[in-house]
Amino acid sequence: MTTSKKNLRTCEKGHKYHKSSDCPTCPVCEQERKPDTGFLSLLSAPARRALENNGINSLHQLSTYSEKEILKFHGMGPASLPILRDALETGGLSFKD
Repeated sequence: MTTSKKNLRTCEKGHKYHKSSDCPTCPVCEQERKPDTGFLSLLSAPARRALENNGINSLHQLSTYSEKEILKFHGMGPASLPILRDALETGGLSFKD
C-alpha cells in the first residue's frame, strides 16, 4: 500500500494544514463554516458545498430538484440522499419527480 505525500499548506486565514490532494479547501475553515442547525448541518462538507455551489440553501430550493439531478452535483454521493429525503419529509416537501 502506498501513501500519498501530504503537503503543508496555509489558507488565506493563516490556518496550517496538510493535504495530499489538489483540493484547496482548508479543513479548519470548513469546520468553522459548518452550520449548527438546518438540513445543511447534517451533511458532509463535500455534499454541503455541492448544494451551496448550486444555490441550494433551503429545503424549498432543494425540492425543485430530482434525486438524479442532485446526484450529478460534484461532491454529492448516494449516502446523502436519505438525509435529504428525511429533511424534506420533515418539512412537508419531497424531491421533484
